[in-house]
Amino acid sequence: MVYQANSARYESMEYRRCGRSGLKLPAISLGLWHNFGDATLLDNSRQLLRRAFDLGITHLDLANNYGPPPGSAEENFGRILREDFLPYRDELVISSKAGYTMWDGPYGDWGSRKYLISSLDQSLKRMGLEYVDIFYHHRPDPETPLEETMRALDTVVRQGKALYVGISNYPAELAAKAIDILNDLGTPCLIHQPRYSMFERWVEGGLLEILQDKGVGSIAFSPLAGGQLTDRYLDGIPADSRAASGSKFLNADQLTSEKLEKVRKLNAIAQRRGQKLSQMALAWVLRGDKVTSVLIGASKTSQIDDAVGMLANRHFTAEELAEIEAILV
Repeated sequence: MVYQANSARYESMEYRRCGRSGLKLPAISLGLWHNFGDATLLDNSRQLLRRAFDLGITHLDLANNYGPPPGSAEENFGRILREDFLPYRDELVISSKAGYTMWDGPYGDWGSRKYLISSLDQSLKRMGLEYVDIFYHHRPDPETPLEETMRALDTVVRQGKALYVGISNYPAELAAKAIDILNDLGTPCLIHQPRYSMFERWVEGGLLEILQDKGVGSIAFSPLAGGQLTDRYLDGIPADSRAASGSKFLNADQLTSEKLEKVRKLNAIAQRRGQKLSQMALAWVLRGDKVTSVLIGASKTSQIDDAVGMLANRHFTAEELAEIEAILV
């Protein structure tokens, strides 16, 4: 059946200015990380994308190495784009990244000009696109001069292969330098993508303030701490859960008795607020409007519904924030 997008899709979403740019992002963005590779049924990936867009999620976040195997998420997305979303291309913000290992040898990793530009060319071919809306350097490279990496980002914008550029996983001081270099080159940094959740708050140590001061947006990945900030582990670790599967992204050792007790206390606050813990955790990351968008992953359409449902109750009282803070410290 030919996909027809929901005509009311923009009524359910909140769109937020990304830094001092002209671009607005949905408060919730969808990451095509682990549920869009070759190990996932294509029809499930298609249903996730359709549901997301029908709810106003216009920003789809990819990277060269997403899968598994690396590259397959972009290939599968490219097929779904051709079959379902080509009429809506100009309503979508599609991002990709390069910075982690993608191919063998000295030119398939980190932050050299050769790697970044070659990788974006490959990503565009996999997705069947002429350009991406946002292209990120995925992580800092301790050996390549920062100026070379930023000049590569500047180049892909001038070549028309990306409309905007961003950085990911950069600590505060290095992010400030990268942003200044890009400003001097005439290609402003649009956005920074850091890991941020109730359980991982390093961005509060200066990064968020730098981004605000320099007019750069932010999008938080892993806002649910790999699934810890859900109702999945309230009664321990289920045998069929991610934590029990040996996943490198969440393991049983992380779910200490102290951590689980915090989860239960947070869940009690969420219940008083009339929402799921996952919804409250997303709303918390967006509190104070320092973060532009939260980046979710999903394996079921119901998880997308839950995330968007958070917008009905995303603000906190001062008392609630104080109570949450007392749990987290």
